Amino acid sequence: MRTKVAVLGGGTGNFTVLSGLKLYKSLDLFAVVSMVDDGGSTGILRNEFGILPPGDVRQCMIALSEESALVQKLFQYRFKGSLVNHSFGNLFHLALAEITGSEEKAVLEMGRILKIAGEVVPVTWENIRLKAELEDGSVVFGETNIDLPKHNPELGIAKLSLSPSAKANPLALSALRSAECIIISPGDLFTSTLPNFLVEGIAAEVASSSALKIYVCNLMTKRGETMGFSAADHVRAVHQYLGKQCIDGVIVSSLKLSAAQLEEYAREHSHPVSYDVPSLLAEGVKMVVESDVSSPHSLIRHDSSKIAWEIFKLIQEHKQRYRQPSKITLS
Repeated sequence: MRTKVAVLGGGTGNFTVLSGLKLYKSLDLFAVVSMVDDGGSTGILRNEFGILPPGDVRQCMIALSEESALVQKLFQYRFKGSLVNHSFGNLFHLALAEITGSEEKAVLEMGRILKIAGEVVPVTWENIRLKAELEDGSVVFGETNIDLPKHNPELGIAKLSLSPSAKANPLALSALRSAECIIISPGDLFTSTLPNFLVEGIAAEVASSSALKIYVCNLMTKRGETMGFSAADHVRAVHQYLGKQCIDGVIVSSLKLSAAQLEEYAREHSHPVSYDVPSLLAEGVKMVVESDVSSPHSLIRHDSSKIAWEIFKLIQEHKQRYRQPSKITLS
């Protein structure tokens, strides 16, 4: 029996989760993608051509693509010279939007060209910018300026908002409404994850859903966003923007870093996200999965296959627990 799964987030977090889940053919996957990115190639194209951020959409398309490895590499390829920093996929998206006459058609056609195993839907079709109010009352505009802080990174983020406000893409609402499981991907908490819940209708849809809701917690803290944050702090922030305690399960990393790794990341003001089960349960979480879900490489990143396996097990356990008894007809 197939299971509808909506994966909500942005950046590499969605890419990692979708890349792993794609291998489980019993899952119908929907990627709901953040639309606040304004850095690099994406930012240039937004400013010059007025298109929506193509970068995160491209990442999700590649993650779900059933095309050859060569085609996937082509869409991730970044040019040099006068086109430095632009990716082929972003420019392809721009060309499709101009040829088809709309970004909605461009996203649909790109999915067909890449033969994606699922659907990719922007969280909104409206042109929005992220706005952060800091602890001292100062305001920072733009995802990039928050992500790569030009302000004092020791200041915490007190409040996020969108400028202007935006309504949700009906396709995103439909994907969340029909999902039997909603995955909140790992990623920069204040610039990739939480912005989705600022789009009108998204937080309410997630909070009221009867779907199994799983949050994949970040492995490391981020300077300027989550310095000193534990896993419970991450969940508390998500619940704050959702408006209620509704996350069912949290996946945290049990990996113990070496002294050399700790020292290397500390130089970047980044530290492992600590956790304790009682604190997570106090946030309303019902299930805490403690597992080494990191990649075996030098950089501390989530491993897509490990994450997908833990998610798949939670889905199967949930289905077993709440399976309706078969109807028996007596003759």
